[in-house]
Parts: sequence; structure tokens; C-alpha cells
Amino acid sequence: MTLSSLLVSRDWSEVSVLECILGGLHIGVDVEPEPQRARAKLARTKVDALIVDCDLAGTADFLHELNDELNTVPLVIISSANGRDRFKDSDATFVFEKPISVEQAVHTLSAARNLILDGRLRYHRHTLDLPVYVTLASRKRVKASLLNLSQGGVAVRPCRPVEIAGPVRVDFELPGARAGFKVQGEVVWNRQGNSGIRFAEMSRRTSRDLQLWLARQYLTH
Repeated sequence: MTLSSLLVSRDWSEVSVLECILGGLHIGVDVEPEPQRARAKLARTKVDALIVDCDLAGTADFLHELNDELNTVPLVIISSANGRDRFKDSDATFVFEKPISVEQAVHTLSAARNLILDGRLRYHRHTLDLPVYVTLASRKRVKASLLNLSQGGVAVRPCRPVEIAGPVRVDFELPGARAGFKVQGEVVWNRQGNSGIRFAEMSRRTSRDLQLWLARQYLTH
């Protein structure tokens, strides 16, 4: 899934630089030169990143009208050195100045992309159909199907009816991952033969590997 951005600007030399970089970061870009039309688009569709050229007439009112909605997307403000002070109290997550250098834009937009992905992946559940083994506190090992996976846990369905409860260990492998995953967890719900397991303990490396795997799936599906 490609991330999305709305770029409010009519400075076409800067727009071309940003479009190229955003495309390389797998972020789709919709360019809107009129702030009021951009406001109407935001009312209809949520975007992952809002990029505003604050040298464009009408952007001060545009940003004021958005109010708390700015918190729903990272806001990147493009502003000349002379105009930067006018927006120093804005809710911008990232700010950079004209003329935009490629190096600066790559650094800033990469950071924005990482922030967007972290937010998306925190709640994203990736649907799967893979074998998984759940080891109960009694050391009984239960074979199950892995139904979905997130950074915080998994949903599984035992191959045979069995009660899964309390602290458990979950063992599974993911396509393309460098190694298998063995994670301590806690059963938090049981419904219609399925069980939800929240991850309780995970090494930093395991957590990072899982995050990277989920990010790849999110961007390619």
C-alpha cells in the first residue's frame, strides 16, 4: 500500500523536486495549487502527509482553518527564511526552507515517512495463513494457524479444540524473514475457537525484525 501526501504549492521547481523524492519513498503525491481546494480535499480524504508552501497566498488562513486536524498528519512547511518566523508557532512536525536541496528533502521526508509508518503499523494487522506453535504454561505444545499479526500480538486458531490461556510462548516463521520468531505472550481473548495473544517480552532485535517485515508487507500489498 502506497502512502499518500497532499502538496499545497504552485512553486513548480520545488514541486518537481518533492515529487521525485516522494515517489522514491513510495509516497504518492497530489499537488494542489489552491489552498481552499486543498481544504476541500482534506475534508473528503485523509492523507498521510500534508506539505504546505507557506509562501503561497492564503496558506496562513488555510492552516488556521485546519486547527486540530493538523494532528492527524505530519505537516511539512516549506518556507523562505523571511517567512519562517510567521509560522514558528505552527503545529508543523517538520520544517525546511527554500531553496529545497535534494539532500535536505530526502532527510526530512524520510523522517516523515518513518513517523507515518510507525503510526500506521502500530495498529495494522497483517492477515496470514501460516503454521504456528503455542507452548502453554504446562509445556504442552499446541499447533495452530496464524490468522493475523501485528507489532503487538497475534491471533491464532488451534488445529484441534484446546483451551489456550495464561502466559504462552509463540513460535512462528515469516516468509522472507532471516530467522524464526519465538516470543513470550499472554492470552487476552478467546472467541469462536480463536485466541488473541499479546506479546509480553521481545528482544530489541526481534522487535525490529518484526517491524521491518510488517513494513515491507504493508508497502507491497
